[in-house]
Amino acid sequence: MGKLVLLRHGESQWNLENRFTGWVDVPLTDKGREEARHAGMLIRDIPFDQAFTSVLIRAIESLEIALAAAGQLKVPVEKDAALNERMYGDLQGLNKAETAKKFGEEQVHIWRRSYDVRPPNGESLKDTAARTLPYFRSKILPLSTAGKNVFVCAHGNSLRSIVMELDQLTKEEVLELNIATGVPIVYEIGMKGEVTNKKIITG
Repeated sequence: MGKLVLLRHGESQWNLENRFTGWVDVPLTDKGREEARHAGMLIRDIPFDQAFTSVLIRAIESLEIALAAAGQLKVPVEKDAALNERMYGDLQGLNKAETAKKFGEEQVHIWRRSYDVRPPNGESLKDTAARTLPYFRSKILPLSTAGKNVFVCAHGNSLRSIVMELDQLTKEEVLELNIATGVPIVYEIGMKGEVTNKKIITG
């Protein structure tokens, strides 16, 4: 039985500034680096066979810090844009409160929390799932079903897509799902890809 660990990157500079980040490469804050270190300590007893991350620096750096804290620097790492954060289009870089003033709170809430409504020139959660899940099914899940321990460090919305699949959430239920930065989610995966156990490790 393989373990699959999902980790949202530590706090980024734009998380701190309450900005829509999307595909913009924004570094971690000191707090974000500490969150990644703490996450690595929490999962240090899991010997990883493979790690995956997006091509964005906040996820890559979080993965490297977490693996170092876990004493597992030699784990093979694959990076792919399929695991990137949702692309927020014209909203990227904008402060969320300012965006609400500009477009109206209701419209911004729809863009942020609906399943299939895209922000201008951006992706919906449905779009994000459409690129994340095929990669997850073809590259990541088969390792878990083969009994390997896999570490995925990615982003709020790409991970929401994966959790939606693993937890069999409806598109309505996933809208209420929030994934905290730096908090490992540990799944145990059976040979048929079924979830046999799930644990969120907070400390």
